[in-house]
Amino acid sequence: MTTTTTGRSAAAGTTTGTTATSAAAGTTLRGRLTALGRAEVALLARNRTAVFVSLLMPAAMVLAMKSTLKQSVLDGTGLSVAAAALTGGIGIVLIQAVYMNLVSSYVARREDLVLKRLRTGEVTDREILVGTALPSVALALAQTAVIVVAGTAFFGLAAPQRPELLVAGLLLGVVLLAALAAATSAVTRTVQTSQLTTLPLFFISMMGSGLFVPLEIMPDPMASVCELLPVTGVMTLVRTGWLGGAEGSDLLVAALTGLAWTAFAVFAVQRRFRWDPRR
Repeated sequence: MTTTTTGRSAAAGTTTGTTATSAAAGTTLRGRLTALGRAEVALLARNRTAVFVSLLMPAAMVLAMKSTLKQSVLDGTGLSVAAAALTGGIGIVLIQAVYMNLVSSYVARREDLVLKRLRTGEVTDREILVGTALPSVALALAQTAVIVVAGTAFFGLAAPQRPELLVAGLLLGVVLLAALAAATSAVTRTVQTSQLTTLPLFFISMMGSGLFVPLEIMPDPMASVCELLPVTGVMTLVRTGWLGGAEGSDLLVAALTGLAWTAFAVFAVQRRFRWDPRR
């Protein structure tokens, strides 16, 4: 079913009554998004599993990778174990806090009829999707800031070499993964099955997008294929922004790859996003 279900939109949230009041009060774009985001924060805070996955799992995986990754594996890449683990940790944060968390959020709001009710007022479809994503995006950016500060303060890494590339990579990453989350929710029947439908992108990104295993150590044919994966371009920009390295054509390919996947994900959302429960 496509986005041609009932009505438009108004209020998000913890309960439809509270959210409706908040959204009605927000007559500007900023006010409506703030109301939706505030309601989503309240819902996220009630979901202990989502909070655990978003906050603790990335840190646990970074520490695990730092303790198991061997420096000999990274010889010739110019990366230390700490650099590989912490830059990879930013990718994990983006995937878990934005992508995996948002898939379950969109599915839960859809199955609880929240999305359908939101479309009966002045809030647009795009505002509903963006407002729902705001808390997850803010959480991911905050965790990324913590990783960068910890890396420079405690792990001997330099401050970001090209901050503009780091910021560009993060912005591209959150937009791409939020769009992919909305697209994935269309094929996800329940919150429980979201743990399965998000695994393909998670594992593919872990193994092939340079989160912890740089593409430089892969055979050339495999590296060429991995360069085209959704998260690879984001990771190239993030890693170069923090540590330096890639230049010119490599950065252009990374940016174009990320933008192409983002455009594809947005198109999929426009055509396939479901607003009604799958019953």
